[in-house]
Formats: sequence, structure tokens, C-alpha cells
Amino acid sequence: MPYTLCVYYSRTGNTRRVMQEVAQELHCEMVELTDGEDRTGLRGWLRSGMQAMSREIPPVKEFKTMLPLSAYDLVIIGTPVWAGRCSAPVRSFLQEYGQQLRRAAYVITRASGVRYEEVFQQMDIYVPSSHISAVSIRPGDVGSAFWLEEFLTSIRSGGKEKTGHAG
Repeated sequence: MPYTLCVYYSRTGNTRRVMQEVAQELHCEMVELTDGEDRTGLRGWLRSGMQAMSREIPPVKEFKTMLPLSAYDLVIIGTPVWAGRCSAPVRSFLQEYGQQLRRAAYVITRASGVRYEEVFQQMDIYVPSSHISAVSIRPGDVGSAFWLEEFLTSIRSGGKEKTGHAG
């Protein structure tokens, strides 16, 4: 996959594990976003949900990529769902860098059975054109491996399939 970047935020490690699998399967660079906030435990969970609901945009810390963001043919963005929205660090990344992305695809991870398709549209607000493919994964759920493989197949074929859902 020429010039593909996986960029993600993960509070608990679920999104990290899914994005590691995506990056490994597509043989692409991977970057983890951080914002320096303590998001551990119940207090961190509550802070994260409140920031998502209020659409707060905490700055993400500087990150390094091999190329300028605009040079990547595709940027795959991974985020957990917080209170029905993408995580605050990913929203911050998209607000600051979204217009530099030539093409985007999304991987969202969630704890509930709700698919949260509206998160894809929330993320599309920040990029020049809508996503080419997206998947909503509930890690460990029956079907999650199938939908992740469908997403990877879609990416390899240029993004002909728009969305998939596990769980």
C-alpha cells in the first residue's frame, strides 16, 4: 500500500490493538496520538466522556511521521467512541491537520452494541472529502475479525466498500 499512514488515539489499548493489526496487514507506518491528559481510571473515563460531549478540543502533542501528512495517499484514523463521538484527541488532530489529508478512512472502536455510524460523518467535517472506507469494531465481539478483514479488503481495492460493522 503506497504511502499509507495509520494514526490513532487509544485510552485503554483496544484501538491500539486494532490499529496495530491494520498497520501490520497493510505494511504501513503507524503513529499514536497523545494529549498529555491523565485518562486513567474512572476519573479519566469521565473526563474523556465530558470532553467528547462538550466537543472540547485539547491540543495533541507533536508527533513524527516519515512524510508530511499531505504526501500520504491515505491516512487511516483510529478512534474510540466516547459518548457517541470520536475521541477528543482525534477531533483535535482532525481540526488541526484534517485539511492536509488527501484521502481518509476510519476505524472506530466501541464498547456497546450501537454502531455509531454518525461518528464517521462527524469526522468527515474536518477532511477535504468524505472517507473512502470505514469500520465500526467492537473488539472481541463475534464478527469483529470478519468486519476488520472486509475493511482491509476495501482499503486494498481503493475504498469501494464504505462501511462495515462488528457487533
